[in-house]
Amino acid sequence: MNSANSTSSCCSSLLQNLLQPDEAAQMAALFRVLGESARLQLLSYIAVQPAQEACVCQLVEPLGLSQPTVSHHLKVLYEAGLLEKERRGTWIYYRLVPARFEILRKALTFPD
Repeated sequence: MNSANSTSSCCSSLLQNLLQPDEAAQMAALFRVLGESARLQLLSYIAVQPAQEACVCQLVEPLGLSQPTVSHHLKVLYEAGLLEKERRGTWIYYRLVPARFEILRKALTFPD
């Protein structure tokens, strides 16, 4: 299934159609993950990087958080499907999953 089809079949705009209970639960879980300001900062920082990816070692200082705290938030974002990761030597690099953000964008789009 390609990401365009999965986005449209996953969830309609919250503002356009009545959400089914399972859709509402999935969306609520994503919004709970995004309800933490440190996680929003992490996503924002990763998004503005030239390759839209970052290593834990690059995220600690700019955010002023400890390495274990950054790692915890990255794990939560990864488990929610908002980030993907790739091990390179001893470091793990995280990058955004555009399809997941498209789902959120479409869910909040006002009907025409």
